[in-house]
Amino acid sequence: MLGQSHAISGALLYAATAPFLPEALLGAQPRPSEVLVGTLLCAGAALLPDLDHHDATPAHLLGPLSRGLCRVVGRLCGGHRHATHSLLFVALTSWGTWMGVTRLGGGFTLGLTFVLFALAARALHLHPPGRGLTAWVTSVGLAGVGTATVAAWFTGIAVWLPYTVCLGTLSHLLGDCLTRRGAPLFWPCRRRFELVLIRRTGGKLETRFFVPVMTVATFAALWFSAFAPRLATG
Repeated sequence: MLGQSHAISGALLYAATAPFLPEALLGAQPRPSEVLVGTLLCAGAALLPDLDHHDATPAHLLGPLSRGLCRVVGRLCGGHRHATHSLLFVALTSWGTWMGVTRLGGGFTLGLTFVLFALAARALHLHPPGRGLTAWVTSVGLAGVGTATVAAWFTGIAVWLPYTVCLGTLSHLLGDCLTRRGAPLFWPCRRRFELVLIRRTGGKLETRFFVPVMTVATFAALWFSAFAPRLATG
């Protein structure tokens, strides 16, 4: 799937589960503003499994530095769609996020928030077309504004950031299971799980059907998750 498709699927999964799982897991119902921020962060987290690909969205985040990092990750993981496309990776990134926000505090939390916002901005094309300097500056600028907003107004983000990363990475795996090659969910077991609905990445079925449908579904889920209950009780 395209990076855009993965980002939208992550946003949809977060928006759809916001009224239910956060309260059950964290003991608190998220505010509408937290649902919006969480949706964007989950869109960014949905790109993390592609750290194993030298030309995917994460590789373009910091130019040569991020491309080099993705090449190293790809080699260590056995190539694209291996270790980072497994449930083990979902568990490790979720646990690592929890450890980071717990042990390292605000610096780690805001740093990861910046990265996820930047990934979301690039994947959702919230910047001028292309991969040039203007697009990069716009993505980084939007991520900076988002991170500054979180630092000023969302003091409890560390509580639900691990949940957001978990949902985002999980949505990526589910999306790749709909394509050829599938995903090795139980890596290092090599068996791949697939239910092929998208036969060609970037094809008409994905770009003209799945992306528009998921986009509409995300906005609908945001409405029912964040705003409709408040209007009904207000």
